[in-house]
Amino acid sequence: MNKTKICLAILAAMPYLAQAEHEGTVHLDEVKVVAKKNKASLTQPDIETAKENLSKTAGGTTVVNMETVREGRTSNMQDTLGMATGVLAQSRFGAEETRLSIRGSGLQRTFHGRGLKLMQDGIAVNLADGGFDFPGIDPMATDYIEVYRGANALQYGSTNLGGSINFISRTGYTAPALEVRSEGGSYGYYRLGVSTGGVKDNVDYFVSASKYHSDSFRDNAQQGADRLTGNVGVKINEQVETRFFFGYVNNDSQLSSSLTKAQLKDNPRQATVIPGQGINERNINVTRLANKTTILFDQSKLELGAYYARKGLFHPIGNFGDTTGVIDQESYDIGLTARWAYQGELFGHKNEFVAGLSPTRGRTDAKNYRNVDATRGALLNDFDQKATNFETYLEDRLSLDEQWTLIAGLQYAKSKRDSQDQMITASGDQSVDKTYSQTSPKLGVLYQLQPQVQLFANASRSFEPPSFGELNSLVVSSLKAQKGTTFEIGSRGNSEFVDWDVAFYQARLQDELLQVGAAGSPFASQTINAGKTIHRGLEFGLTARLPYSLQWRSSLLINDFKLDNDPTFGSNRLPGIQRSLLRAELVYRGSDVLENFYIGPTIEWSPQRYNVDFAETLYADSYFLWGMKAGQKINQHWSWFIEGRNLANQKYAATTGVVADATRAFTSQAQFFPGDGRTAYLGVTWTY
Repeated sequence: MNKTKICLAILAAMPYLAQAEHEGTVHLDEVKVVAKKNKASLTQPDIETAKENLSKTAGGTTVVNMETVREGRTSNMQDTLGMATGVLAQSRFGAEETRLSIRGSGLQRTFHGRGLKLMQDGIAVNLADGGFDFPGIDPMATDYIEVYRGANALQYGSTNLGGSINFISRTGYTAPALEVRSEGGSYGYYRLGVSTGGVKDNVDYFVSASKYHSDSFRDNAQQGADRLTGNVGVKINEQVETRFFFGYVNNDSQLSSSLTKAQLKDNPRQATVIPGQGINERNINVTRLANKTTILFDQSKLELGAYYARKGLFHPIGNFGDTTGVIDQESYDIGLTARWAYQGELFGHKNEFVAGLSPTRGRTDAKNYRNVDATRGALLNDFDQKATNFETYLEDRLSLDEQWTLIAGLQYAKSKRDSQDQMITASGDQSVDKTYSQTSPKLGVLYQLQPQVQLFANASRSFEPPSFGELNSLVVSSLKAQKGTTFEIGSRGNSEFVDWDVAFYQARLQDELLQVGAAGSPFASQTINAGKTIHRGLEFGLTARLPYSLQWRSSLLINDFKLDNDPTFGSNRLPGIQRSLLRAELVYRGSDVLENFYIGPTIEWSPQRYNVDFAETLYADSYFLWGMKAGQKINQHWSWFIEGRNLANQKYAATTGVVADATRAFTSQAQFFPGDGRTAYLGVTWTY
């Protein structure tokens, strides 16, 4: 109750922080906006247009400007999304593999990703079964990132609890003619990227190539990736543009083992290797092709999209049963998108309407082999997996007057998971053929308190069927789709001195997909349906422009996730996630004497311990990290940065595994993934 009162007090106070500064504020002149659009891509809105579009949402949304992210290292999702309001992004061991969650989505997923819809340029990156990979997106090729938290992503067809993250690529309209960026630092880290872009008549292009390597802070955690990304746009006329996207990534990752708390405190760099099984690895190779076409009419816009993706996965892990060992998969996914947006009038009021559909289909040849020194041994299992999804949605935004806007939406989703066991073993036939469906409504209200101060509230339903990662675990026959109802209130705004984005939410879930470690193995896991669970929390982003050219930027998460009268664990906290997490920086941004120069401290603070098991017997400790960063854009061609992280060299768990009860026999206590120790990085960018 105290946390609730604090959240409501923050919401009530935020609009008044900007009252004085907003007395004379007006909207951006329409003529200027139209003139800018005429020089830009029709398929790829610029960042200012994206901010304007997201401001029409009656709920939590964020735009991440990659120019700000590039003021430091850009190695993984924690670097790019760590300061995004409402996003939890924690690298498992300094690598690209990240625990990525919004509002507790995919809460106990300790490998790969689930619970979010990842998109690149409005087209899904997820596999058809809902899982996603982190290395497939190159931050050096990204212009900005849109974050739609929860049901606020309905306008893109997302049904998940967490919502959607959309990575918008650079184009010939937004990219420099030539850019070279080099980063290097501790433990053999380097990243080199070269990109080029331009416009010739009605054709624009962008191409980016990058190479990444890190020996990593942890033993047995070497990482490396090669990427090629780009797009070509053709403006057929002033109303029609089509854009072709291509992407290739080859990523090799060693997976360092989890540690006990005693091992972490003694030497967080150490790792254990089981004799005869070698170092755990996760190596992927992805090729992706896509097209997006935008057609403008007098009062409407039609967006059509299609994509094809092929992924190869070679994944040696521990031998346990016949669904681990060496996981060897080939996946092929295709999908279509159609989205129609109309702006007009309804009952004499301004009205905006969006409708769309998104069918996807994927097929995976999934084999498991005995792990013999990280190579394929005897064949253990062979699955033919097919996933199909059909999503259709509509959303209407009705402006009652200059201040009040009502938003109503509806979505229907149907998903089929068909995994045929082609090699029956002693474990029996593990085939699964299940269909899941739900209709999810959404209702919201947006109040324009001042020209740039908004209040909002919404209620929505969420729906998430299990992926094959859940269905191929130890308990499959009765696994249900996760469903929930979420209520959200919040505010966002900006002024001369302060910008904010704050939301308080509560979600009541039924049959939440929760992962627990399998007894007797630190590698295998199983997914269960919990009964009732409650997710509630505060998402708070703040930027304050202070005297003496100082800027405070912060992102605060407060997570209160609990079981709801579970027969075994009562109302215990859900394990595996920080109860609260603050990331912030206080940066001096140079005046006329030191133009475009910045320097200041950074912090990451998890002030409470949090449980690793449902029984609340094993905990990850609280921690406080601090660092420094500095840099400067010297001129239009050269810029540099230097950054130090965890300068006090704290030993801490960045993230953890999850088990049911750490006191039970045969349950591994090695559930902690140490964060990096003291590190330093330097980067230089040359732009022409």
